[in-house]
Amino acid sequence: MSIPISSFSPEDALVALMVTVSFSDETVRTAELMAIDRQVGHLPVFANYDYDRIREVAQTVIALLEEEDGLDALFGLIRDALPERLFETAYAMACDVAAADGKLGQPELRMLEEIRHELNIDRLHAAAIERGARARHLTI
Repeated sequence: MSIPISSFSPEDALVALMVTVSFSDETVRTAELMAIDRQVGHLPVFANYDYDRIREVAQTVIALLEEEDGLDALFGLIRDALPERLFETAYAMACDVAAADGKLGQPELRMLEEIRHELNIDRLHAAAIERGARARHLTI
């Protein structure tokens, strides 16, 4: 069962964006799911979030992505639910999910570009956020 559009919370919007990045290459990797789980479980922005909603949010994202113009609808929903002061936070979370498996393919790169555009993230700020995500997910 998917979440009614009107009930999307700011936290749901953050989860939806992370799920969208994970699904962008049509292959959801364990590392990406673990990155989402880790962020929801540990970041202060999710302190009061009902963890059980992640599955419902993911189902909503999948349903929207299967519709024509669903991505536009999803971005509209995210922008409506998310305070502008959290746009960079949302982008940082999306970058962490994209970088989690150590591989950034063209679909993920295109999705991150779309997110930057949709959330109006300044290029310099985006570069700093991306560099931080890359640094956090390097391996030895």
